[in-house]
Amino acid sequence: MKLKITSIGNSSGIILPKELLARLRLEKGDELHALETPDGIRLTVFDPELAAQMEVAEAVMRKRRTLLHKLAQ
Repeated sequence: MKLKITSIGNSSGIILPKELLARLRLEKGDELHALETPDGIRLTVFDPELAAQMEVAEAVMRKRRTLLHKLAQ
């Protein structure tokens, strides 16, 4: 599905078609979480517990970047 970035006030955004919102079981006002994956960006329903876990994981990855890089080799 091709989506276009558009101006929304002083910001930019993507308008999701009604059919896509229905398939994702989303409504106006719902929050999404963007996850970067090897295949691109994945949007999921916002989960506060997952968001907290991702913050911890990102902090560990920043702190232990050199070690993780060596383990990946």
